Amino acid sequence: MTTEAKIEHKNKILLGLEKAYQKMVEFKKQKNSEIVVIQNNKIVKLKP
Repeated sequence: MTTEAKIEHKNKILLGLEKAYQKMVEFKKQKNSEIVVIQNNKIVKLKP
């Protein structure tokens, strides 16, 4: 793969991850459930 192809591939992956995150937040809002994340090596539950 060329450098340009790698950059384009990376951008597509990041765009897909961003869309998946947005869909997850919308789903969590609809179901009124918490989002679980790790902050400072601790598990934290957040309300969307």
